[in-house]
Amino acid sequence: MAAVYPTHRYGVFASRWPLGEQTVWTIVNRNEYDVSGRQISIPYKSGMRYFDLYHGVELTPEHDGDQAVLSFAMEDHGYGAVLATAGEPDTKITQLMASMKQMTATQLSSYSHEWKPLPQQLVEIAKTEPASSAPEGMVRVPAADYLFKVEGIEIEGFNDAGVDVQYPWEDIPHRYHEQKMHVASFYIDKYPVTNAEFKKFLDATHYRPKDDLDFLKDWKGGKYPEGWDNKPVTWVSQEDARAYAKWAGKRLPHEWEWQYAAQGTDGRLYPWGSEWDKSKVPVPDRSRTMRGPDNVDAHPAGASPFEVMDMVGNVSQWTDEYVDDHTRGGILRGGSYYQPQSSVWYFPQAYRNDQHGKLLLMAPDYDRSGALGFRCVKDSE
Repeated sequence: MAAVYPTHRYGVFASRWPLGEQTVWTIVNRNEYDVSGRQISIPYKSGMRYFDLYHGVELTPEHDGDQAVLSFAMEDHGYGAVLATAGEPDTKITQLMASMKQMTATQLSSYSHEWKPLPQQLVEIAKTEPASSAPEGMVRVPAADYLFKVEGIEIEGFNDAGVDVQYPWEDIPHRYHEQKMHVASFYIDKYPVTNAEFKKFLDATHYRPKDDLDFLKDWKGGKYPEGWDNKPVTWVSQEDARAYAKWAGKRLPHEWEWQYAAQGTDGRLYPWGSEWDKSKVPVPDRSRTMRGPDNVDAHPAGASPFEVMDMVGNVSQWTDEYVDDHTRGGILRGGSYYQPQSSVWYFPQAYRNDQHGKLLLMAPDYDRSGALGFRCVKDSE
């Protein structure tokens, strides 16, 4: 367990991480200037050696009574790490030190202090075999010139550069987006994929994700709860949804396809019109535990102009994925019935046709949710 460790210098902070006969100190300099010289004192122990892991060099301690005082340099707003070990460090440590020595040969101050947003890339979605007529359970959405207008509903960030996503036609990520585009005809599932449909996929393929924590969390013994056959399947990651879509000869929709199917060409704010109507969506759940979504056909009055159902307010739905050098983000559409209370830090609901949510993707087990499902599309001839 880590513990805060005292340092000699103002504005320099350290934590101690002991493990067996070895101890590591992680250190940060929060000053606006470089700090060098005596940094920390450690109880002296014969035979111990000390290594500056950040700079990749061995340290020679100064004996001060029963203390070993370690001196090293830290750049302004820089970091440090010190290892204490008995005898020769192992191969992994020596390799790490060699790598760090090379990496830190140039000071941080030589790099620009100017912040720039990382460029994002849209993850490609491969087209399906085109269909000449509507497959069972799907609705045809005709080709159109479509004004795709959408904004991210992130709680923080205002409209700063780097917030939300960067579409292929944009030069940086930002919150507000508008693009006139031609959308080719496609077929979309009339309803989100249900538990019964997902069970057919599992029975046919014996699919099991490598990272299976919380996979189909509501199911027991490979079966969904009694009476849940026509509820949207949840607790599925984007990878799980893609696996189902591939098996079905379909794919996940691009976000603009999903929005066009929900909105048509008249710019309406909700699938049924431009006024919110709570009678057309599930009753919100504001409790601490989730009751489960409604059946996918429970709200026919909420149909879109193309008679696509259950697009808003039952479960959020997977669409596109964006990546940069450090992060991945999944775009969620439609919002869910679950509205946890008392904290603005819960994931907001994107109920409007011109809003989307961006979920930071960590790992499939973190990405799964009881409020998140999906529907598929298929390309048209």
